[in-house]
Amino acid sequence: MPTLSVRIERFPIAGAFTIARGSKTEAVVVVAELADGATTGRGECVPYARYDETVDGVAALIASVASEVAAGLDRADLQERLPPGAARNALDCAFWDFEAKRTGRRAFELAGLPAPAPVTTAYTISLGTAQAMAEAARVAGRPLLKLKLGKEGDAERLAAIRAAVPECELIIDANEGWTAANLEANLAACASAGVTLVEQPLPATDDGLLERIIRPVPVCADESAHGLESLSHLAGRYDAINIKLDKTGGLTEALALAEAARAAGLDIMVGCMVATSLAMAPALLLAGAARYVDLDGPLLLARDREPALHYEGSLVYPPKPELWG
Repeated sequence: MPTLSVRIERFPIAGAFTIARGSKTEAVVVVAELADGATTGRGECVPYARYDETVDGVAALIASVASEVAAGLDRADLQERLPPGAARNALDCAFWDFEAKRTGRRAFELAGLPAPAPVTTAYTISLGTAQAMAEAARVAGRPLLKLKLGKEGDAERLAAIRAAVPECELIIDANEGWTAANLEANLAACASAGVTLVEQPLPATDDGLLERIIRPVPVCADESAHGLESLSHLAGRYDAINIKLDKTGGLTEALALAEAARAAGLDIMVGCMVATSLAMAPALLLAGAARYVDLDGPLLLARDREPALHYEGSLVYPPKPELWG
């Protein structure tokens, strides 16, 4: 049986990453590692304060099952042993990586999926002034941008950005920052700007309003969507679901959630936290079923881990086995 170890790693962000809830300059990740002397499997997660997670708490939760892993706890057992969240994600992905390396089969084969292909990822523009965001969008030169909004003046920000990048596909992420008072006006501004998708406009606790209005732009659940148990609450409110492994608690549940979401008629976005290529790699197994891909975490860092995913502009290639899976 493998032994389990856990460590905390820090990666500087290029500049700052700013959303409606705040700003940060560093990505702090937790890595779970399974090793038996011949094979090593790794998984990475990002604890998220929005869900009352802390770095030390997540690392401790992973470490708390080390003796059970040594005694035979496996990936199937893990789904019941730990709750959905960052800790289970890191360990779940480490199990996938360990099994792939131990058997000499790629993780997509173990999951019964076709080989992943290169995909275009969105590139995130942090929340700022209208002028700063417009200039950042112009300089980025990307075909698909994800704009962080959620403060007063969003319509002006959007107009300035659209003028700067008239041909670019735009996704909006309000991070729960809009309200009942400005929702319809902001959605109308998005429709006028030709926005493709609006992500989590309202707080998860107040999103029932989305059932009672005409949505001129498709709306995607993020903070309102976690694992399979959250799917029943999304009907009538959302047109798509953002699946993040740190919310589902790993690739295992994310694959099940993607299948259930498609059956429910929801489009899929595969998303990420600001993290390294090790966190993006397992999420790429979901990209083939996704209408929207947002796996730009490493592009926002001042440095990535090695080996890393290969990016050509906004095109991200599947991981090599040395990285994961």
